[in-house]
Amino acid sequence: MEETQVKTAHPKGLWVLFGTEMWERFNFYGMRALLTLFLVNSLLMKEEDAALIYGGFLGLCYLTPMLGGFIADRFFGNRNCILLGGLMMAAGQLCLFTSGSIFSEDMGTANIFMWAGLGVIIFGNGFFKPNISSMVGSLYPKQEKTKLDTAFTIFYMGINLGAFLGQSICPFLGDKVVNGVQNVHAFKWGFLAAAVAMLIGTIVFYFLKDKYVVSPDGRPLGGLPSKNIASDFEEGEAQKAVFSTKSLVIAVIAFVALFFLFRFLLHGENFIQTLIFPIIYSSGLTLAGLIISDSSLTKIERDRILVVYIVSFFIIFFWATFEQAGSSLTFIAANQTDRTFMFGWEMPASMVQVFNGIFVFGFALPFSILWDYLRAKGKEPISPVKLAVGLAIITISFFMLAYQFKFLGTSGLLSVKWLILLYLLNTFAELCLSPIGLSLVGKLSPKRFASLLFGVFFLSNAAGYALSGTLGSILPATSDKFVKAKKLGIDLQPILDKTVTPTANQLKLLAENHISDHNPDFAGFEIHNLFEFFMVFVGLTGIAALILFALTPLLKKMMHGVR
Repeated sequence: MEETQVKTAHPKGLWVLFGTEMWERFNFYGMRALLTLFLVNSLLMKEEDAALIYGGFLGLCYLTPMLGGFIADRFFGNRNCILLGGLMMAAGQLCLFTSGSIFSEDMGTANIFMWAGLGVIIFGNGFFKPNISSMVGSLYPKQEKTKLDTAFTIFYMGINLGAFLGQSICPFLGDKVVNGVQNVHAFKWGFLAAAVAMLIGTIVFYFLKDKYVVSPDGRPLGGLPSKNIASDFEEGEAQKAVFSTKSLVIAVIAFVALFFLFRFLLHGENFIQTLIFPIIYSSGLTLAGLIISDSSLTKIERDRILVVYIVSFFIIFFWATFEQAGSSLTFIAANQTDRTFMFGWEMPASMVQVFNGIFVFGFALPFSILWDYLRAKGKEPISPVKLAVGLAIITISFFMLAYQFKFLGTSGLLSVKWLILLYLLNTFAELCLSPIGLSLVGKLSPKRFASLLFGVFFLSNAAGYALSGTLGSILPATSDKFVKAKKLGIDLQPILDKTVTPTANQLKLLAENHISDHNPDFAGFEIHNLFEFFMVFVGLTGIAALILFALTPLLKKMMHGVR
């Protein structure tokens, strides 16, 4: 009886990684909830630029895991990278706290601290993220790898408990609106709370790692790569990647060529569009090509890696849509939503995102039980089907919101219940997609590429976040812009419709108040209103879901028995 209990329970190391990741997500999501509002209200940026910075920041946070994964695999080991990343992220939050403390006296220095803070967080996240995810799979013996979907769902609950705490506490401290006026000096307290959370997570991991984060036979996990032994690898699996000089040279040339191609395609005035986004997209494609060129790969390994690539491509459209939470959906929550709750309390706009964390925490276990129940009945869908279902659900959620705005027009306020319902559906979509995607990478990756392939998977997130920034920046005018223009004596709608030509003085007033005198456009189409804006996401995710469903039989064959 005792032996059965040991086999069915999850290793204690999972709970250490759960706790460490929880505090890191508190830090990350808490800051993320405040970032665009801080940029617009305190640092006086346009919403369009704030959305691009948000997308670029998130994109780079998921680009640097490629570097962090490589350094861990070759030099430092997982655990050292986790400690280094944690300390860097805490330092980055303290830079944002400084920016939020000094902007009213010295805007120039505040901007320097803001950019420095985001930069340090980006690299810290790169060291932290792929290394903690890749250690989850190593806690389990080979015969228990079927537990990985459940293990990653539990791990995902840690992520979302942290997100819930961060998205509750940081906005509570930092997003203060008094009599309709934003307190621009409060944001710093949210950033300080994020820094403290990250320090707690790093300290917890430091003291518990040696006792609990161990392999099934009791050896410390994630040490220096030179300490790996043959039993860490699958039977017959090569223990080192073999990149020829030729393939490395081709990779560098491909990166440069792709960079200039994307730079040409992604025209824009903002350096994030012309520099950061091309780096993200080019890096993903280059790394994917480099891994697949490894001469040590067998046909089965190559097929399985191709499945990771195909799935990663479709995940881009999910995250581009899902991550509107921190940009366009936050601006809509702030500017065109009735956020009144019980007893007349008005929820801060940045806190509306918290429902995602609440719902994940509430539904992660039921989803895990559902997969276990279907597996026991022999009816569990393979991972790519779960991912396609996730894309279909998020399509429905944005279609619902689009139709709300079709009836509300430019003046009506959206009831906050619709944003809450959107986050509920997005959570169901996320639970079909994100932990399942992580688990799939864990199951399909050859050991010698584990961290690097998690880096590729996170690169698809990076590309999705970069795309989310581009798409968030095409948000058309919300009701507050029409109200503000009216107070300036300007009727905005005819100007946007091009039926009236604004005077030079009107153009100057609009620009000073960060109100655009024209509608945004996407892929050559003018976006006239919020209905059309949300239908862009319906089209992207809906088409992605249909194609992924159609590809399922081929992917099943290429997975060679892995479900």
